[in-house]
Amino acid sequence: MIAYAIEIITTILTIAGIGYYLLAIVSAWSFARASRRAMPADAPSVSILKPVKGLDPDMYESFRSHCQQQYAGRYEILFGVNSLEDPAVRAVEELKAEFPDVSIRLALCPQQLGTNGKVSNLVQMLPQASYGHILINDSDIKVGPHYLQRVMASFSLPHKKGGKVGMVTAPYRGRTHGTVGSKMEALGISTDFIAGALTARMIEGGIRFALGSTLAISPEALAAIGGLEPLVDYLADDYEMGVRVANAGFEVTLCPEVVETDIPAYNFAAFLRHQIRWGRSTRDSRRFGYAGLCLTFGLPWALLNVVASGLHPLALWLFTLALLARLTLALNVGVGVLRDEQVLRDLWLVFPRDLVALGLWAWSFAGNTVVWRGEVFALKNGKLHRGLA
Repeated sequence: MIAYAIEIITTILTIAGIGYYLLAIVSAWSFARASRRAMPADAPSVSILKPVKGLDPDMYESFRSHCQQQYAGRYEILFGVNSLEDPAVRAVEELKAEFPDVSIRLALCPQQLGTNGKVSNLVQMLPQASYGHILINDSDIKVGPHYLQRVMASFSLPHKKGGKVGMVTAPYRGRTHGTVGSKMEALGISTDFIAGALTARMIEGGIRFALGSTLAISPEALAAIGGLEPLVDYLADDYEMGVRVANAGFEVTLCPEVVETDIPAYNFAAFLRHQIRWGRSTRDSRRFGYAGLCLTFGLPWALLNVVASGLHPLALWLFTLALLARLTLALNVGVGVLRDEQVLRDLWLVFPRDLVALGLWAWSFAGNTVVWRGEVFALKNGKLHRGLA
């Protein structure tokens, strides 16, 4: 009786998962079609804010990519550090010497204004920015030469409801570093996470959140959300920032320019810790949406359905259909939209990665603690709390 109930439940979940895969594929096509539209030529002046702490092996190349922009407008790059003893300071000085024609400045941010150190730095950097438009991205983000032009031109795109773009964000892919954990995380970004963002974009007629790979905000939108100070204790500051801009009546738009983020050479335990932090952060940010993710794990549910049915032919047929739909989704988003060639190399990891993802999704409901930058925090309503774990 229990096996039969499991079979029925997993059959329903498998069918829902296949439906989600097909919807996500259509969402990818929709985004790709919209990405082919002509972009405006506007190039507003912009300050790029990059909070940094320490120096990773590939970080300097990421810095360099921001200095090689083919941009008609004026821009500056402002790096924020907690201490002048930070190894990143020397890299910034080398960058200034290599690119003397680019406005590059260093901002000292000695205060700890909240539990989110990155946002604390950003709050202290903001008054030093020369321009009204602000673009924030992480220190490991690597961009193409047309990045600024395409992101900033997106502010001039007309909204179908006659509104005004207040924030521009961008999809991203991960650069792997050899380990299975690194490959699984990059694969999850390219074939699952971005697929979900594109699906939300199509269903909701736009997006009401932002991705940390690019947070470009207009001065009007920044003023409307009360600046960055209210975000100093939030773990998912990027998501929260996008939500607040959308709630203030502005459009949040997803630019077609794809950037890259560096995925560390995680061992499997570190990969799991990072994914749990990510999962619990998303759970606190979008409670109903996160619970609904159970309908997106079509392939793992299909395997459980095969087991519960005792290898019934219908279950095997559903498994095959789920596998084909999942791989098609991975290729359409990972390769077609993000142009991530690593997806082809690591496609065999999709199935085990999805099994792990289902387990992590379930485990994320089992507690509220997260590990971030070596510290243990309690996560409550999206905010980080020390000493409560």
